[in-house]
Amino acid sequence: MTAGRLEAFSDGVIAIIITIMVLELKVPHGGGLENLRPLLPVFLSYVLSFIYVGIYWNNHHHLFHLCRAVTGGVLWANLHLLFWLSLLPFATGWMGENHFTNVPTALYGGVLSMAAVAYYVLQQAIIRSQGQDSLLRQAIGSDWKGKLSLLLYPLAVLTTLYSSWIAQAIFVIAALIWLIPDRRIEKRLTV
Repeated sequence: MTAGRLEAFSDGVIAIIITIMVLELKVPHGGGLENLRPLLPVFLSYVLSFIYVGIYWNNHHHLFHLCRAVTGGVLWANLHLLFWLSLLPFATGWMGENHFTNVPTALYGGVLSMAAVAYYVLQQAIIRSQGQDSLLRQAIGSDWKGKLSLLLYPLAVLTTLYSSWIAQAIFVIAALIWLIPDRRIEKRLTV
């Protein structure tokens, strides 16, 4: 299998994930702005998750531009990532419907934690298949963004014991760190 084919499959799964998430937004009864107020938590959780899915899609796209061969390990690592991303619509919906209460927020953070782990595993599977001197290995360097994410999400889950709003702030901070596509990889693509 080529990297392009794997990327196309992943793009399709990610598009379905976004579609499922948007279907959670129900049309309100009534034509006034006041009818939208109860939907605000659901909408805000959708916006956050949409940004996260977009971040993963963007970085996945960059990652596979440096992938020269797809091994069985890379296939399974990619499916592992898609599995955790596919749980985002459920976690998003539950968190939004329950107005960001602690347990749904903790589950949401757990899904984000596992997606970050899965992305790291995928990245390492590609490096392992291409060797330590591969362009991807050179591009990611010390990978401070990836390592920081692996710390922030579990921290957010733990903070739900005190405040789900602090956890939400951590989710937003982590998203802001990743909002700009991985320039380390872009630089290697132009070399």
